[in-house]
Amino acid sequence: MKALQLDTFVDQPSRLSIEEKVNYIQSGNEKLRNQLIGDYQPFIKKVASKVCNHYVDQSMDEYSVGLYAFNESIDQYQSGQGSRFLTFADMVIRRRIIDFIRKEMRQKRALLFEQEEEADDARAEESYPELKAAMDHFEAQRENENRAYEIEEYKKTLKQYGITFKCLSKQCPKHRDARENAKIIAKELANDERLSKYLIEKKQLPIKELLSRVSCSRKTIERNRKYIIAAALIYLGDFVELQAYIEP
Repeated sequence: MKALQLDTFVDQPSRLSIEEKVNYIQSGNEKLRNQLIGDYQPFIKKVASKVCNHYVDQSMDEYSVGLYAFNESIDQYQSGQGSRFLTFADMVIRRRIIDFIRKEMRQKRALLFEQEEEADDARAEESYPELKAAMDHFEAQRENENRAYEIEEYKKTLKQYGITFKCLSKQCPKHRDARENAKIIAKELANDERLSKYLIEKKQLPIKELLSRVSCSRKTIERNRKYIIAAALIYLGDFVELQAYIEP
């Protein structure tokens, strides 16, 4: 009876959230995968266009990269990681397209150097600093854009826990040792599937369980509660650009 109900439910995908659809796809429903990818082609084009700063259509390589990345997101998404599927997919698509653009630029730079060497070795040497500067500027710009995007998504995630940047600035541990201890606790929490699931579902720290794993008092954890949650969410939300700021 349960199997019949499940089949009927899956045959009417409009009733499912996108996270539920992804779950069924990961269980082997390839028909639903193809349907989901088809339905979200406009989303893929929109994300690709934002990354490239120009309109991307289905004939372009950047779209193909985005399409592959969206499919990759379906396979890699974990419902307990603290972010919605489309947020996760957006991030994966951005990273893959940026990697593709960087690779293309490196290849073009190598080809340009080969052509220049054949024509005029001296002129090739003169053009290198300008080309290198342009490449460095592009990479720095993309990193800044990706970081700005992650900050906005992170801000939305924090809001679900009643935390704001202003609140964090006030409640950030004043002493370095206290901050480092809080970061260690946050990483311990993020790396444990059971503890992180509790945080995501309850929107609270599993203080009792944490006390059995870390060497600090309940009072310390409670005092730095929001900072620990905020740091853990950076790991759980896969905010790669922000993780460098919280590594113990």
